[in-house]
Amino acid sequence: MLYGIEWVTTSNLAFAASILPILLIGLVTTLKATVVGFILAMIIGLILAALKGAPLKIISYPAAFVIEFLRDTPLLIQLFFVFYVLPELTGITIPAFVAGAVALGLQYSAYCAEVYRGGLEAVPWGQHEALKALNLPPAYGFFHIILPQAVPRIIPALGNYLVSIMKDVPILSVVTVLEMMTLARIIGDRTYNYLVPLSMVGGLYLILTLLSSFLVRFIDMKLPKSGIPLK
Repeated sequence: MLYGIEWVTTSNLAFAASILPILLIGLVTTLKATVVGFILAMIIGLILAALKGAPLKIISYPAAFVIEFLRDTPLLIQLFFVFYVLPELTGITIPAFVAGAVALGLQYSAYCAEVYRGGLEAVPWGQHEALKALNLPPAYGFFHIILPQAVPRIIPALGNYLVSIMKDVPILSVVTVLEMMTLARIIGDRTYNYLVPLSMVGGLYLILTLLSSFLVRFIDMKLPKSGIPLK
């Protein structure tokens, strides 16, 4: 019995070593989708937050509606819309990876927008009054005075969404994106051994999550709490 257990363990280790290069290819795709989706989420989220905070209701109300729409609709529906519906409307074929990254960016831009809003509202109102008193251009004051003071306050929340985006990447498999979870399932289907590939993917996700959390904490500790100095 002990020899049988030892043989199974040895066999699984050899099997794990043989499929590791395949899973690492999927890991690269997972990381690419995470990074592109997170960058889009930060950029679009900042735009939505700025529009929602605009004094004109004709600008702030539509931005608030877009944020709520993106937050309250499932990521899967948004992914299908970008991948299937948008090409029908525009006549432009969108690659699966691009569609997946865009869907991730759109979904999480709504959450990032609320994070930005909370950080911007935490900046003392006297800073805004000082900008008006100095007659500085609004765009210059926002990007050089207000936003640098808000960034240290929002880093932890943005880091949480980075991890969330990473864990949502497997959803892109429905539009044939071969990330590592999809490859693990394919390996399991062909070898009838799901334990090893799925366990390996779970371990890789755990490592990525821990590294991402450590990086976010490191950045949060290094940033000055009073704001990022700009020259």
